[in-house]
Amino acid sequence: MTAPRLAQQTEHGRMYARSVGGALEVPSITTVISQAAMDLTGWAGHMAATAVVQDEKLAAAVGQPGRLKAIAREASRAAEVFRDAAAERGDRVHAYCEQLALRDLGPEHALEATRAALAGNGETAFADRVDEWWELYGVRPIAAEATVWNKTVGYAGTLDLVAEIGGKLCLIDFKTKGTTRDGRAKALDPKVGMQLAAGYKAEELCTDADAGTWVPWPYGGEAPMLLGVAIAETEVVVQQASPETLPTQWRRFWALRQVWETGRALAEAGPALRPIGPPAAAGV
Repeated sequence: MTAPRLAQQTEHGRMYARSVGGALEVPSITTVISQAAMDLTGWAGHMAATAVVQDEKLAAAVGQPGRLKAIAREASRAAEVFRDAAAERGDRVHAYCEQLALRDLGPEHALEATRAALAGNGETAFADRVDEWWELYGVRPIAAEATVWNKTVGYAGTLDLVAEIGGKLCLIDFKTKGTTRDGRAKALDPKVGMQLAAGYKAEELCTDADAGTWVPWPYGGEAPMLLGVAIAETEVVVQQASPETLPTQWRRFWALRQVWETGRALAEAGPALRPIGPPAAAGV
């Protein structure tokens, strides 16, 4: 996961401040969306079972409870290890996309360094696919890693890219994806549509994180295209958030924001239940 300068992880999820070092005031878009229940127990169980059967130490451990328990302990972390590795890879791909935009926006960028970071992990193919997509779609960046704020509802977030494509203003969210058995990019999570809808509903844009300078959000009036861009080693797949679903996506996001607020309020209020003794005996 990328780490915007104005965001910090807290016990209530990632939260944003108005300036570097300022008070954390509102939750991030992704923290709000995470309030929606998601059952990953099946996936976690599959990852653990796969880790066991693929462990080279398994054959030698058969009949030895101590060794088998050690293998089970390692396997129980398989989903966590996979998640963390995928997050780090996603950060490297996002960094490359950001520097690609900065290269087109001005002379200061670190494109070669971010490509080298991908190469050092055997991930150059991701950069190659991004380069192909960038040229094929004629991407003209306007802003990279744009931090936005909505005071009315109370949330903030960072858009990966604001760009012009084919003469149309686009708000873009990058997602690094693995590939299926037939070599295609894995599908985007439908919640990407809600994430893009929240970004579109921004009210302010940060222009100086250190000074805490914000300006009215300049990209919400002309109905931009909201694009989720899945980046895999084999291809880049672009999907548009369906315009007819955006009002419902926005209502759901608003509702999840209320869930986050009540959850924080309950946590700060103390225990939800407390012990109580029996009533006093009659006549006492």
